[in-house]
Amino acid sequence: MQITSPILEAEMRQGYRAQILHFPQASASPKSDYVFITDGLLVTRNDKIEFIGDYKSNINQYDNLKLVDYSGKLLLPGFIDSHMHFPQTEMLASFGEQLLDWLTDYTFPVENKFADKDYASAIAEVFLRQLYRHGTTSAMVYSSVHKTATDALFTAAQRQNMLLMAGKVCMDRNCPTWLQDTAQTAQQDSADLINTWHGKDRLHYVITPRFAPTSTEAQLAALGELAKQYPSVFIQTHLSENHNEIAWVKSLYPNRKHYLDVYDHYGLVRKGAVFGHGIHLEQDEWQCLADKGASIAFCPTSNLFLGSGLFDLAKAEQHHIPVLLATDVGGGTSFSMLRTLGEAYKICQLKGNQLDPMHGLYLMTQGAALGLGLEHHIGNLNPGTDADFVILDPMFDELSSLRFAHHHTPQDLIFGLSMLADDRATVATYIAGKPVYQAPRGDL
Repeated sequence: MQITSPILEAEMRQGYRAQILHFPQASASPKSDYVFITDGLLVTRNDKIEFIGDYKSNINQYDNLKLVDYSGKLLLPGFIDSHMHFPQTEMLASFGEQLLDWLTDYTFPVENKFADKDYASAIAEVFLRQLYRHGTTSAMVYSSVHKTATDALFTAAQRQNMLLMAGKVCMDRNCPTWLQDTAQTAQQDSADLINTWHGKDRLHYVITPRFAPTSTEAQLAALGELAKQYPSVFIQTHLSENHNEIAWVKSLYPNRKHYLDVYDHYGLVRKGAVFGHGIHLEQDEWQCLADKGASIAFCPTSNLFLGSGLFDLAKAEQHHIPVLLATDVGGGTSFSMLRTLGEAYKICQLKGNQLDPMHGLYLMTQGAALGLGLEHHIGNLNPGTDADFVILDPMFDELSSLRFAHHHTPQDLIFGLSMLADDRATVATYIAGKPVYQAPRGDL
């Protein structure tokens, strides 16, 4: 029998002192169903969370605990970004188009560069560094049509033991010929990537038709067969983002009832399927999403930037459809989930539905994890979950210091950060108990 010495066991443990905020369970009322510890202790062992509680009441039970003191800072579960495009990192903030022209003028030319594996590998590193410096520890990501680019992204994430969900984009029409695959190659390349990466360490594969207009019926049928063959993989695509897009889908698929029915017909609507946007849905589409347990990725910054419309969060939640907050980089304008929350608040204001800051935080932590079926791994700080968390400094500059000098409720902290924060608020980001980002400050 192998015996671990007390000293070695202590070395495996790491403690963190900070204000701690999280949602320990599923909630229909995240406005109130949170845990906030003003002087908290989080203990990790190897790559898992072992303990969470009050610092003063519990610190004495640990001998020789290596402690990182973040007193006065805020410790949260790592953020989950549920819809992003890693090849679009370099085209963030490109001027002046709505969705379909934007794809043609900006997206497709940039994505062609990802045929070069070295280039894809270099951008993958930049992409992940941007996630970490903004406190994002898990993401669902669109790669390019190139299989090697997806390999590059998974390889980079695996080095950090990151929980990453990603997939090769599939499209065999209505895009430049130099970006097209076929029904057969899309299915085969995706199957190869599934067999290489899905379930390896903390990596998950996502079957990824870009959207209905860029896939033939044959390709969607092939991907539907793949989804049936591999029921544990995720699915991601776009849905009802733009009025012209919807009209285009109806012309391409005249025998389908509506946009979502295109995907449903081929077996691509189920638990673990995440549909980006869902702004202009018909009543039957809301009901289908609810019945099948699929999720919607709410992408407020790109919805505003591309002039697509205002997502109806209240209606989605009335139908009990899981909603996951997402940046949608590069149609989205920031890697910051906090700033994305701020834009979500503004959209809800315009829809006459005030978004409580705790509700918003829930959509990018525990709520997102629940929608993805990953709540036992990420999204909260419960003992036994993976040690993915972020440390924020609400008083990261002169203005924020003034703003938060006399306001310390968790609601006020999160709301103020959603309006004011950027990467300067991130003190450190931890993935599986290891720091992947530390701000360049004197005590770190």
